[in-house]
Amino acid sequence: MALPVLSPPKSLTRRSFLKASAGAAAGLALYSGEIARHWIEVVEKDIQLPGLPAAFHGLRVAQLSDIHIDLFTEPFFLRHAVELINRLHPHAVFLTGDFVTADMSSRKFAIGSAWQCANLLNQLTCKARFAVLGNHDVGVSRRHVTAALTANAVTVLANKSLAIERGSSRIWLAGLDDPLTGKPSPDQAIPLAIRNRRNEPVILLCHEPDYADTLLQQEAGQSVALMLSGHTHGGQVRLPFLGAVDLPPLGEKYVQGLFQLGSLQLYVNRGLGTVELPFRLNCPPEITLFTLRAA
Repeated sequence: MALPVLSPPKSLTRRSFLKASAGAAAGLALYSGEIARHWIEVVEKDIQLPGLPAAFHGLRVAQLSDIHIDLFTEPFFLRHAVELINRLHPHAVFLTGDFVTADMSSRKFAIGSAWQCANLLNQLTCKARFAVLGNHDVGVSRRHVTAALTANAVTVLANKSLAIERGSSRIWLAGLDDPLTGKPSPDQAIPLAIRNRRNEPVILLCHEPDYADTLLQQEAGQSVALMLSGHTHGGQVRLPFLGAVDLPPLGEKYVQGLFQLGSLQLYVNRGLGTVELPFRLNCPPEITLFTLRAA
């Protein structure tokens, strides 16, 4: 009986290898640019705050950051994020900067984008909306971005604080001017009169998370119980075994998630949008929902 003649396996040629590599790269680009970039993860976190008044136990706060509308973040995507936040029924929404982008478009276009972004944020059903600016916002126009947000019922805190009250109880919300491009002043944002008050914890909004180290070296910073930041996009593209490909200044140490820095809790939100390239990999956009609990 004659045995079949088996052909030797074809060797992998340079051309076929390059074709396969190009196909894999194209598939990865499609996934990270269209699928991963548009899949929002809602992260729910319980935050225990020392001295939190009983009236605030269970307060739900949504955080949204780094929208970067019209660079790569389409209006429909921000609208989707707003709808997700509305379904969470938060008691307050904290917005931690970079609503627009200073790069790759004219200043006039970016100012128009700020108004478009703010108009969409006005669709939030929660009326307790507070914000700080990011480095890109200041790069476009502090005045115009602030005006757009304010006109759409978002309170912008730049080295300022205010009381959030429930009955006879209150907590303090402070916001810093952008540390990279502005002039942050913890002494102005957290004046002596509100520091270390019994059962009146301070929550701070600050775009760049690595500023926490500077904050903790100052007396005003010692009274902050919780700091919420963005800026890093979580690294945006995170490779297996290597981590984030690129990180911005003042966003290289505290990249994403919750950190305990002595008495200060720091949370870094991965943001909604992207910069430089419209890709996300192993680092989905994030909406955070905090539930405050008494420690």
